[in-house]
Amino acid sequence: MTVTVIYGGKSGEHEISLVSAAAVARNIDSKNKVQLIAITKNGRWFLQPESEFERIKADSKASFKIIEDETQEVSVIPGGGSKKTFRIGEKILATDVVFPVLHGPFGEDGTIQGLFELVDIPYVGCTTLGSAETMDKEKTKVVLEHAGIPVVPGLCVRRSDLADWKRYDQLLEQAQNELGFPLFVKPCAAGSSDGASLARDLQHLNGAIMEAFNWDDKILIEKAVNAREIECSVTGNPTIDDDSCPAEKLTAYGPGEIAPKHDFYDYDAKYNDPDGADLLIPANLPKERLEEVRVLAKKAFAALDLAGLSRVDFFIDKDTDKLYLNEINTMPGFTQISMFPKMCAAFGLDFTSLTNLLIDEAIARFKKTRNLQTSR
Repeated sequence: MTVTVIYGGKSGEHEISLVSAAAVARNIDSKNKVQLIAITKNGRWFLQPESEFERIKADSKASFKIIEDETQEVSVIPGGGSKKTFRIGEKILATDVVFPVLHGPFGEDGTIQGLFELVDIPYVGCTTLGSAETMDKEKTKVVLEHAGIPVVPGLCVRRSDLADWKRYDQLLEQAQNELGFPLFVKPCAAGSSDGASLARDLQHLNGAIMEAFNWDDKILIEKAVNAREIECSVTGNPTIDDDSCPAEKLTAYGPGEIAPKHDFYDYDAKYNDPDGADLLIPANLPKERLEEVRVLAKKAFAALDLAGLSRVDFFIDKDTDKLYLNEINTMPGFTQISMFPKMCAAFGLDFTSLTNLLIDEAIARFKKTRNLQTSR
């Protein structure tokens, strides 16, 4: 089987993708052929030489580099299917499944998933809808609240609100009165804590809002919970699981706990500082609370019609012991210190078995959806 790993992308998480994709690629079963396509920051696609795969295979700490060889620029053919989708000039690059290790906008938000649906190839991870709705943290909250899952109290501010100073002042007053300081401000559709900040007073709140608007046209202002950060890995496909494919069984691994050593689990703590947080697997919680997290993680995964994989992140309020679902990542990090593969491994699913399972789910989903009727 040929597995095409796609990475990079037009995103603030481009560099993290290079690290995550290298980890994924080196842990794809050796029975498969791995083909690499890198997307530059300006959106151009290039086939990477086999030597790049051999380089990261030989060094467990290496991340991908993007080689922009003009003779290897990739085009995508609509409706080409697995045998004709990717081309370099007249040369066809066949593939059996795509593993898109792309974080954030243009990779985790439904855009590239929609492209894969159009060109008619199997791909690992959530569908177009599942990816799009979980990327938008406001819409995720709406679905989760409807499903009876507790979320962190907050309010959404749109760029248009900045143009109406009365409306903007009302929102600031609402945030202070209903949520109270400190407040957490973040873009609705960004990851890896890009554009996120903690505001302890009104002056900091205005600055945090402006910073978040650098990353998105909608932002969230949320109550800053004095929280323990709990995460749970989930795989499967509860929407179409009919017991015909084990990879579609809804399964939760963990939960684990992150104890940040920064003000919050920010970009540096996640990716740059090897001592930025303590990772505890399993989380230091009673058995009943561990099971409660697993049940809620699976309930959220199903409520949002997710597929393949996701990392579901929770807060436990240290003051009230209340459990909140914070957010869901449909293509979580796969770096050396990322929680998703660590939790899977701790609960019996090693990295290579994990990539096998995700590829199996992608192919099974593709076959089932292609059996659906599309004409009368």
